[in-house]
Amino acid sequence: MLTPERHQLILSLLKEQGVVKLQELMDRANSSESTIRRDLVHLENENKLRRVHGGASLVHGNRMEPTYIEKATKNIREKRAIAKYASELIQEGDSIYLDAGTTTQELIPFLDYRGLTVVTNGVNLIEPLLEKGITTYLIGGVVKPETKALIGSRALSSLNLYRFDKCFLGVNGVDVKYGLTTPDPEEALIKQTAMGLAKESFILADHTKFNEVSFSKISSLKDVFLITDDGLTNNELTSYQEHINIKVVTT
Repeated sequence: MLTPERHQLILSLLKEQGVVKLQELMDRANSSESTIRRDLVHLENENKLRRVHGGASLVHGNRMEPTYIEKATKNIREKRAIAKYASELIQEGDSIYLDAGTTTQELIPFLDYRGLTVVTNGVNLIEPLLEKGITTYLIGGVVKPETKALIGSRALSSLNLYRFDKCFLGVNGVDVKYGLTTPDPEEALIKQTAMGLAKESFILADHTKFNEVSFSKISSLKDVFLITDDGLTNNELTSYQEHINIKVVTT
C-alpha cells in the first residue's frame, strides 16, 4: 500500500472509531510497526491526529479536561504503585507540596512520617490529610470545579509564602518535544511556581500520559524527575530516557 493510501486509511479509521490501536493499523494496512509509526508521526505533525499510548486518536481541543471523578476511576493500580514509590522519597520532618490530583492523593495513605508538613492546592486532599493527623496548609484562591484545585492570583500569592523540601505534581501530558503540559494556563502556573519553591520536584504520571500534549506547558522534561509505571514499551521508554530522569515502578 502506498503512503498516501495508508494515510487515508488511518484517517478514515479514526473518523469511524475515534481511537485506533497500532496493531489494527498494522493489520489493516499490511505494514510494519515502524512504517505505521512513521505515518502517525507525519500525520500528527500535520495536526490530523494525536499519537496516544498504543495507537492514535482524533485531534480534540487540547484544553478539554476530564473531571476529578473521571480521573479518579482510571488506572488506580498504576497510580498506587507510583504513589508508593514516591512516598519512599520523603523523610521525617520534610515540608512537601502536594498538587491537586488523583495520583498525588494516592500518596496520602503512605505518609507515615513524623513531623511532616504538607501544603496543597487540592480541596479533595484536605480530609484524607487531616485523617492521617498531618499538619496541613491549604493555599487560597478560587476553586476550579473540574479538578478541585485552587488557582488564580490569590493562590499564587499564598503559595509564595512557603518553601518545600519536595514537590509532587501530576500532569496531563508528557511529550519529548513539548515537555510537561496541562489544559489550564492558571493551573500550569501554580505547578511551575511550586516547582520553583522546592528543592526537588517529582512528576507522578502513569503511562497513559505519555505522548500526550495539552494546551499549557509546565516545564521541559530536563527539569524534573518523573515516576511512572511499567506500561510503556521498551522503545517508548528508551526514547524518553534520553530526555528525562525517569523511574519505572512495577505494577
